[in-house]
This record gives sequence, structure tokens and C-alpha cells, in this order.
Amino acid sequence: QRQPAKTLWYDRPRYVYLEFCVEDSTDVKVIIEDQRLVFSCKNADGVEFYNEINLYARVNSKDSREKRSDRSITCFMRKWKEKVAWPRITKENIKPAWLSVDFDNWRDWEGDEEVERAMVEQYAEV
Repeated sequence: QRQPAKTLWYDRPRYVYLEFCVEDSTDVKVIIEDQRLVFSCKNADGVEFYNEINLYARVNSKDSREKRSDRSITCFMRKWKEKVAWPRITKENIKPAWLSVDFDNWRDWEGDEEVERAMVEQYAEV
């Protein structure tokens, strides 16, 4: 039996970030397409998680990545149109119960590009 993972998202000038909150994940699969993301994994108890998101706008799937940690899997997707704010992550104007804005990482974009570049480089090193 599958269930959606609790998911946080936030928007930056060049990337959109999604964090799937699953501790001790195994069998992680992330498929990033131009307009869709599919995520699946299992946790230590064998519970299967599955999320499918039709994205608000197009992303560059070739310049998008994911990073797994003990507590979550973070995906960062390069926007096709940079510096265009996304009012939501989903194409449909609905908010699934499992999806929330990551207010800890949400901030004004002013002068944010250097910070974002550093974050992406840090992820890329992992």
C-alpha cells in the first residue's frame, strides 16, 4: 500500500526545490521530466511512498538533481524561465494535503542568486 510522502517546496530565481520528508529511505527513484516529477521510495518499516506532481511550469530536466540524506530527499529543478516566480508547485490550482511551502527556506529574491549558486554547488559535490 502506497502513500504520499510529506513534501515541502520553495521557489528561487533559477531553481525550484522539493523536499520529500522520508527518514531512512531505500529504493529511492526520482524521475524529473520537463513538466512532471515522480518520486518513490520505501522507509525503514517497508512503507512505500509515491508522489507524482504535474509541475506549474517547465523545468530543464537535464539540469535538475536530487540529493538523499538520512531524513529526506531533496530535488532541485532548474527552471526553464529563470527569474519568474512560481505561485505554486503544481500545475493544477489545488493543494494536496501532503504538500506545504517550506517557509524556513522561502525568502525574498533580492540579491539571492549568489546564495542559490552556492547551494547548488554544495549539493553537486555530494
